[in-house]
Amino acid sequence: MIYLDNAATSFPKPEPVYEALDKFARTTLANPGRSGHRMALASERVLDDARHALNQFFKGESPERWVFTLNCTDALNMAIKGTVEAGDHVVTTDLEHNSISRPLRALEKAGVITLTRVASDNGYINPESIRAALTPKTKLVAMTHAANVLGTVQPIETIAPIVREAGVLLLIDAAQSAGVWPIDLKTTPIDFLAFPGHKALYGPTGTGALYVGPRAKPRAWREGGTGGDSKTETQPEIYPYFLEGGTPNVLGVAGLLAGIRWVVERGPENLRQHEVKLLQRVVDWAETSESWSVAGLWDPNRHVGALSLVVPDGLTAQDVSSILDTSFDIAVRPGLHCSPYAHQRLNTFPDGTLRLSPGPFSTDDHITAFINALSEISAGVL
Repeated sequence: MIYLDNAATSFPKPEPVYEALDKFARTTLANPGRSGHRMALASERVLDDARHALNQFFKGESPERWVFTLNCTDALNMAIKGTVEAGDHVVTTDLEHNSISRPLRALEKAGVITLTRVASDNGYINPESIRAALTPKTKLVAMTHAANVLGTVQPIETIAPIVREAGVLLLIDAAQSAGVWPIDLKTTPIDFLAFPGHKALYGPTGTGALYVGPRAKPRAWREGGTGGDSKTETQPEIYPYFLEGGTPNVLGVAGLLAGIRWVVERGPENLRQHEVKLLQRVVDWAETSESWSVAGLWDPNRHVGALSLVVPDGLTAQDVSSILDTSFDIAVRPGLHCSPYAHQRLNTFPDGTLRLSPGPFSTDDHITAFINALSEISAGVL
């Protein structure tokens, strides 16, 4: 199988990730913080090491501010629902994944908040549009860093100071950027940073994290056992345990830690450049094609490794994806990519687009096979 669906989840994982998972599962998989024996202590050290690795990688305030979550959706819900209150105003964009759009829309429909959705232009958000949307009642700006439909990277380095100056909290969804685009929390004032472990950090599914900056004071998302403090009647307020009720996915975090170390060793920009170079071949081909086109604005200097193609008339993205899978052994992602507002803006709703997303193990031969397959498919229809 030629796997070009890394924006959904990275595959294959680097070999050190598989090795870490296997070794940890066989030798150290105990309940962290719940017992005093050496296996439990070793499990707790893995969590601590991963928090330190994340804090160094993203230059955060301190390791304890990194809260492990089930995935990016969990982290985003934790930030949103733990922060907004009745009467608050929230600003978001039309590029968002449903992990931001749905909880905000549900709160809006329930009459809890008012919501402004800033419009994008060819896949990019103008920072001044964010400034114009802010009001005295704005509590939170929640937006993506790299759009999952298009791969376009938003200028959060410019947006963040605008939001901070207004005294508003900023939540960034880094699902498509964490691991391939530099995020410096010391220089970019972000209050919440959410991302999964299973994409460009190359951990297993079921992992994620939420960074909670000093200005953010979210309510507890879930309450329960924290291991170290069992006597407190309510959730202990010390971080990260305040937001980590229940047994964490320590096996997954062991794999995530190996993935982070692999990314650091190779360099996020090197990984991004590899993926964008492969996508450039598809862009060049589409520009000479009479039937295929690229959705959004292609700028390789402001792009991560995801690209959406507009499917020719007579075909649907689902049709093409199915043919690629069954006849050419190529995996891609068709449809709306959980981002309906983005597709409405692009005029690709409701059928969506065909998204390909190479990874670190994708090759020129894989892209050649993909382009040849699309040419063959469209030649049989047009």
